[in-house]
Amino acid sequence: MFLTISTTGSAEHPATDLGFLLHKHPGKVQAFSTSHGTAHVFYPEATDARCTAALLLEVDPVALVRRGQGKGRGGAPDAALAQYVNDRPYAASSLLAVALSSVFRSALKGQCTARPELPEQARPLRIEIPALPARGGAALVHRLFDPLGWDLVRAEPVPLDEQFPEWGDSRYVRLVLEGELRLADALRQLYVLLPVLDDAKHYWVAPDEVDKLLRAGDGWLAAHPENGLISARYLARHKRLTRDALERLELVRLAEADGSEVEELDNAVGETEEKPVPLAVQRREAILAALRTAGAARVLDLGCGQGQLVQALLKDVAFTEIVGVDVSMRALGMAAKRLRLERMGERQSSRVQLLQGSLAYTDKRLTGYDAAVLSEVIEHLDLPRLPALEYAVFGSARPRTVLVTTPNVEYNVRWETLPAGHVRHGDHRFEWTRAEFRTWAGEVAERYGYAAEFVPVGDDDPEVGPPTQMAVFSQISTDIQKEGEVA
Repeated sequence: MFLTISTTGSAEHPATDLGFLLHKHPGKVQAFSTSHGTAHVFYPEATDARCTAALLLEVDPVALVRRGQGKGRGGAPDAALAQYVNDRPYAASSLLAVALSSVFRSALKGQCTARPELPEQARPLRIEIPALPARGGAALVHRLFDPLGWDLVRAEPVPLDEQFPEWGDSRYVRLVLEGELRLADALRQLYVLLPVLDDAKHYWVAPDEVDKLLRAGDGWLAAHPENGLISARYLARHKRLTRDALERLELVRLAEADGSEVEELDNAVGETEEKPVPLAVQRREAILAALRTAGAARVLDLGCGQGQLVQALLKDVAFTEIVGVDVSMRALGMAAKRLRLERMGERQSSRVQLLQGSLAYTDKRLTGYDAAVLSEVIEHLDLPRLPALEYAVFGSARPRTVLVTTPNVEYNVRWETLPAGHVRHGDHRFEWTRAEFRTWAGEVAERYGYAAEFVPVGDDDPEVGPPTQMAVFSQISTDIQKEGEVA
């Protein structure tokens, strides 16, 4: 991994002051041991007019694999690149960010014992990283760096293979930043945004990462228009940590706007203030309440994902048989880990079963159950495939009760972080209004012999309705008509 920092100067203010700021002498080549390799600092040029400092990180693939095993507390799969000695050069990532914080620790803190006035001075900087992973492409690079005061932000896509241009571009870019900034500010931005662009970290993300993020983001992150995305990616999409970071950033922003200290605002918040219940929790509670009302004992969770609802059902002994179904074996594997199936007692394990299956096809294993739940499932299907799911569930499996939850698109205007016209999840094929959902549910109920009732989930906004809408289908006829025949 390679990064260069260049600056210009004059006889009165020589560019070689960069050596004081970085605490690395321009006349020396220095090496520093890191947990994943060796970092070298050297100066390809060092004159009064122009000075360039280079950081070269040699990654030790064996140490990386031994330390992380590509997962868990040691690292991420993209960092380890499998458990063998990798002969390919590594691209800038959280490994380089950690090396920056280790090798240039004083510069990051804005400290310079020999010349204490230097860190506060803005100076012309040029930073170049030849190979930078950017999940989101050059457009995301500009969204992250353009608001930070750089005069030039250039992100040139790196082709997959220069000999075969028809293959297109890789997910890597060559990054060049130019502008007049304090060196400490520039380094802090890189420390945060390198792993954000890579969207992966090679180490376990613990709660103290929130403090690291806020320290490095001091002075720029609270006002950044993409601070939600930055926080989520930096914290490896841990929802609790991201929520904590955003709440603290909002306090910083309010304090800056009010001209007060963060502590004053923080102390003004009552200690007894209750945090809102997450929508996912409210949704599960609404589903459980509807199942209990229906008197269901044997329940299907269709599209069970990672097993959150199955886990909640297991806690209530009224549900004697619970079957989670999903098309993804990976999701089922994660559900099994969540439920700790391998360590579950015999009595408890007899109540639960995980099955792989597609909801677009009829499945005899799913017949004869009291209830079926389709929680946040239908919006992930292309509309032309919905009739197949409808028949597989309502026509073939025919549980006495079917619960269907789906987002209410009208409520999306209440999500401040959701851009106008966007759906809530990248995999959503559609999101319905309340009227559209009721029309669909009514047609399905009439076609298959059910009655449909509608239950709001979450705060029921008087203008746009609830964030989630739920239909409760109750079977009223055992005979259904299909394609001119009686089933």
